[in-house]
Amino acid sequence: MTPETVVTVGRHALEVTLLLAAPLLLTALAVGLIVGIFQAATQINEMTLSFIPKLLAMAAVLALTGPWMLRTLCSFAVGLWSRIPGMF
Repeated sequence: MTPETVVTVGRHALEVTLLLAAPLLLTALAVGLIVGIFQAATQINEMTLSFIPKLLAMAAVLALTGPWMLRTLCSFAVGLWSRIPGMF
C-alpha cells in the first residue's frame, strides 16, 4: 500500500463525512439563526425555545435525506471493500 493510496482513501472518507454531515449542520445553523433573531426581536431569553424547533427541523431533514445518506454511505463502504484486494 502506497502513501498516495492512503491519502486518497482518507481524503475520500473526509469528503463523504462532510457530504453526509452538511444537511444536518446547515439545518441546525439556519434554524438556530432564525430562532436567535426571533428571540432578539421579542426579547425572550428562554433556552428551551431554541431546542424544540432545531429538533423538529433536524428530524424532518433526516427523514427527507436519510435514504440518500444511507445510499452514499453504503456506496462508499462497498467501494472501499472492493478496492482492498488491489491495495496490497
